[in-house]
Amino acid sequence: MFDWLFVPQPERRLLGAVARRAPTAWVIAIMSFSILLIAATGLALANTASVLSRAIEARYALEVPAGGAQLDALTSTLRTMPGVTSVEAVPESAMRKILQRWLGPAANSSDLPVPALVNFDVRQGADLVRLQARVQAIAPGARIIAHRESVAPLLHSLTLLQVVAFGLVLLLSAAAAAAVVLAARGALDTHRFTIEVMHGIGATDLQVTHLFQRKIAIDAFIGSITGGAAAAAVLLLLAGGSAFAGELTGGATLGVKDIIVLALLPLALTALATWVARAAVLRALREAL
Repeated sequence: MFDWLFVPQPERRLLGAVARRAPTAWVIAIMSFSILLIAATGLALANTASVLSRAIEARYALEVPAGGAQLDALTSTLRTMPGVTSVEAVPESAMRKILQRWLGPAANSSDLPVPALVNFDVRQGADLVRLQARVQAIAPGARIIAHRESVAPLLHSLTLLQVVAFGLVLLLSAAAAAAVVLAARGALDTHRFTIEVMHGIGATDLQVTHLFQRKIAIDAFIGSITGGAAAAAVLLLLAGGSAFAGELTGGATLGVKDIIVLALLPLALTALATWVARAAVLRALREAL
């Protein structure tokens, strides 16, 4: 199966000119670098979406209009309701203080109605209908809002970005495969006379293919590892800015499984280039007959 890796040294010298000129390794290195960075971005986005989904899965907010005059009563009621695990009140004054960042002094104007909020978590199976009825009895204008409904557009955007990242990985892999096909056909044209001589002394198409397959596999491996190492260095530099990265990803990082996937990508790119080179050379040789 891997006999093409052990081509005799005299036969390998037949493609010595290609070894000095082939740009395949550089092309694969660029592709590998780009693929790893894009894949790492997609995995980080997936982790961010997962962390965010878990954080808001059982998170709700009680919006109390008119400044929340019944805020204390509502907070006490929520704490006594079965299924409620935690309650955190955000009074009107705190809401206005937050709004000052964008509105300035206008945030303290009495003409600006600012509701109070009560954030609370519930266990699975909690009776939200009963909870809503108890809240309405105390503050008729209050309403319960699920955080997942508010954050749904953001989660949709993160999912879309993951799909885009995955699509770019596929496109770059296809571009790398196309570059390998061009390199293989170019090498065949360069060594057409040598191939004719080999055929004349009894060499088969498969034996000729092994020569090109081995050369391109080595170039692809060197290029993939080089591009992967460069991408790893960039990712390590980005990971050094942990505070900035934390703001972007919500604290999500690449896990062990993600690192294993990224480490396997250069090998997968090498395997793809080797298979494509084999198929391209065999097809070109058979078309020439």
